This record gives sequence, structure tokens and C-alpha cells, in this order.
Amino acid sequence: MKSFACGDVVPGCHRRFTADDQEGILWQVAAHAREDHGLEVVPQPVVDAVIAHIR
Repeated sequence: MKSFACGDVVPGCHRRFTADDQEGILWQVAAHAREDHGLEVVPQPVVDAVIAHIR
């Protein structure tokens, strides 16, 4: 099981995600970034930061 806390990349955001694998986390985070942070496309540096903080 993998997990990610958005606040590790976006200070002040309290959303947390869990999934069986990294791909599942990235799908959830992409939807969250679009819906809650207004990012239609997640920039590669943000993707890299998310990947670095997945546990």
C-alpha cells in the first residue's frame, strides 16, 4: 500500500491519498490538482516532487 500527503508538496493542503501502487496515487493526485488546485496539467517538477514523497 502506498500513501501520499499533498501537504508535503503544497504547504497547507491536508489531503491524503492511498492506493495499491504509485500509479494509483498519481491518478488521484492529478484529479485533486485539477479540482482543488486549479492545475489542468501538473508540471513535471510537481510530478517529480509527488513521486519523491510517496511512501
